[in-house]
Amino acid sequence: MRGARVRLRVAGALIAAMVLLAIFAPWLTRFDPRAAVAEPLRAPSAAHWFGTDLLGRDVFSRTLYGGRRMLVVAALALLVTVPPGLAVGVLAGYAGRWVDAALMALVDAMLAFPSLLLALALVALVGRGTVQIAVAVGVAGVPTYARVTRAAVLEARSRPFVEAAQALGASPLGVMWRHIVPTVAPTLSAFAGVSLSWALLNSAALTFLGYSGDISAPDWGVMLAEGRAIFRSAPWVALAPGFALSALVLALNGVARELALPPARRR
Repeated sequence: MRGARVRLRVAGALIAAMVLLAIFAPWLTRFDPRAAVAEPLRAPSAAHWFGTDLLGRDVFSRTLYGGRRMLVVAALALLVTVPPGLAVGVLAGYAGRWVDAALMALVDAMLAFPSLLLALALVALVGRGTVQIAVAVGVAGVPTYARVTRAAVLEARSRPFVEAAQALGASPLGVMWRHIVPTVAPTLSAFAGVSLSWALLNSAALTFLGYSGDISAPDWGVMLAEGRAIFRSAPWVALAPGFALSALVLALNGVARELALPPARRR
C-alpha cells in the first residue's frame, strides 16, 4: 500500500536524521555540553536555539550529545537482548517437549517482573554507569524477545515446506537454518526495532532516576530530571530532550510496524 510505504520512508528518514545529528554533534554546535556558556535559564534565542539550563549550559548542545549517548546505550542493550533471546526462543520453539517447558518456565519467571523493575534490580546489583545500564536493560528485554521468537518459530514449524523438508529426512539443524530462520527473520527484525525503542525508554527512565553515574553528562533522562523541577519557569529544558526521545521512539515503532507487514502490503 502506498500509505504504508510513505510512513516507512518518513519514519526511516527521521531516524536517519536523528542518528546523523548525534554523530555530527561536535560539528553542529560550538558549545561544550558540560560547561556553562551563558546565564542560567536563558530563553531560546539565536545564540542558544534551545535556551540554557539551570547551570547555564546550552540545551541544544546537550540534546545532540545526549542523543549520541542514548543511542549507544540502546544499541548495547539490543546486543545484549537479541542473541540470548533468539537462541532461547528458537531452541524452545523447535525442540519442544521438556526443553520448551523448562526454558519457558524460566522466561515466565522473568516476565513476572516488569522490565523496568527488573532493570532496576540488576542496576542495583551491578552498580551505576552507562555500561551497567545497557546490560541491565538488555537482560530485562531477553524474556520478551524469547517469547516472540518462540511464537514465530512455532508458526513457522507448521508451514508445509518445513514439514516437507522434515519428511524428506533433512537434519534438524538444516531445517532450522535453511527454512525456519529465514521465515521468522522479518518478524524478529521488526520486533528488534520495538526492543530498541523499549531500551531507549528504559535507559532514559534509569538515568532519570539517577542511575547514570555521571549527572553532568549529557543524557536525555538526566535532562528530563533536571527540567522537571523548573518546568513552569523554563519549560524548554525538559521539552527538548522529551520531544527528541518521543520522536525517536515513535519513528522506531513506526518502522517496526511497517516492516512487520507482508511485503505485498508495503508496496
